[in-house]
Amino acid sequence: MHPLPHHYKVVSSGGPFGNLIAKGIDEDLPPIEINAPVQYGGPKNTWSPETLLPASLSSCLILTFDSVAEANHFHWHKIECQADGTLDRKDGARYFVHFSLKTKLFVPPGTDKEKARRLLRKAEENCLITQSLKGSVELESEIIESQ
Repeated sequence: MHPLPHHYKVVSSGGPFGNLIAKGIDEDLPPIEINAPVQYGGPKNTWSPETLLPASLSSCLILTFDSVAEANHFHWHKIECQADGTLDRKDGARYFVHFSLKTKLFVPPGTDKEKARRLLRKAEENCLITQSLKGSVELESEIIESQ
């Protein structure tokens, strides 16, 4: 890991109509198209800031879990994480008040499922996106044995 602080630079551009284009400045990232969510009159087929935030949260949880599992010599096959964010008005301001994370962790037969749950909780507690959020985060885990 590089020493802290880390900086992540993105530039977004667009006009009064159509999608915005977001590009990573310092990294060779493909551009992504962004628009308002459907709830604010945007199209259905485009990422929005409101959908990118739960995507960042679920992705961060998975990447953090991978690190935690490796540090604990824990073997697993696959993980899926559905993140649902609730945007609401509270105390006169609109913000994400709650996030629900539903994970499905696929592990080898005979795996200690309680250890798997502990490591998932540890990943949620150490995920830098989770730690950066104002709203609460709830983690629900399903451990599935698979070949």
